[in-house]
Amino acid sequence: MTPLAALLAERIRRFGPITFAEYMRECLYHPVHGYYSQPESARFTDYYTSPDVHPIFGRLLARQFAEMWEQLDRPSEFLLVEAAAGVGRLAKHILEFAQTKLPDFYAALRYVAVERSPARCDQMAEQLARFLQEGKCRPSIEIPALIPAGCIFSNELLDALPVHRVRQQEGRLQEIFVANDGGTFVELLMPLSTCAISEYFAAQHITLEEGQQAEAGLEACDWIGEIARRLERGFVLTIDYGHEAADLFDSHHMAGTLLAYAKHQASESFYAAPGEQDLTAHVNFTALRLWGQRRGLETLGLIHQTAFLLALGQGNQFADLYYDGMDETDRVRARLQLKTLIFPEGMGERFQVLLQQKSVPLAKLTALCAL
Repeated sequence: MTPLAALLAERIRRFGPITFAEYMRECLYHPVHGYYSQPESARFTDYYTSPDVHPIFGRLLARQFAEMWEQLDRPSEFLLVEAAAGVGRLAKHILEFAQTKLPDFYAALRYVAVERSPARCDQMAEQLARFLQEGKCRPSIEIPALIPAGCIFSNELLDALPVHRVRQQEGRLQEIFVANDGGTFVELLMPLSTCAISEYFAAQHITLEEGQQAEAGLEACDWIGEIARRLERGFVLTIDYGHEAADLFDSHHMAGTLLAYAKHQASESFYAAPGEQDLTAHVNFTALRLWGQRRGLETLGLIHQTAFLLALGQGNQFADLYYDGMDETDRVRARLQLKTLIFPEGMGERFQVLLQQKSVPLAKLTALCAL
């Protein structure tokens, strides 16, 4: 039994079963024992992300952010807010490239690296020391209260936000709660913990089949609504794996999409090692569009990462892949790493990119030119 498992078992013993959303929140974000509260070095044994593959990912994002700044009529200050910045690896790639290749944009750029984990904030301070000292970047534990002009973006954040799990049983939705029986975590079907779950499915015109299980991403809906409220003018860019609701809740997903990840292996052993494995559920992009629209976000487009990166890189034939003095061996390695990011069998078709705008009605972004 992990330390967190013992704490959760005691909580359930004293206060009764908890929702899966509460269980998942503690597993991932408990301040001491949560998976994302640990130093990032532990993550590489379980999975890697696009910024880990090659700096080209951050360099092309920097070009897109610079174009957003142009679309906003080049404000003197452009607030670029990265949610769940981790140790600042992606931030470093973006800031270094902007400083070298996009000097006008860099002059206006103010980077906010949002990260709640103290352990990862310490690692971030080392990674971004130069930019922190220059005042170009600042760490924060939350999204700024007001963003006059800028962009809020995330890469593989929303799939790790807690979800409620439900099951269609005897013609009605019931919620899956977590109980503990003799030291073993077990699932119980109980009435819904909140009417927001019913509203979540109704708003998307979704009715589950008898026996079907699914996730309700209420926290992701709250998140998109809150950042939309804080953004005055600008963009929201979300990179994650997921589907539109019609695909997410179809007959191919009768058991839902929740998975546990450990040592680069996926499983449905959600209760095997609380706090020591990742838990993720596919992002519902329909919900992000609908709940964002309620707060003034207009969807510009939803595309695969392949199309997104190709559109941004083809203008200069992916020259950003290389640096001065690079030998041919390193160039070949860089091209192979790019293929991992854009090929369908790599990460290209696994990830989708959602682009939304607020108060920029005539926005036209290069990444969406093919739409």
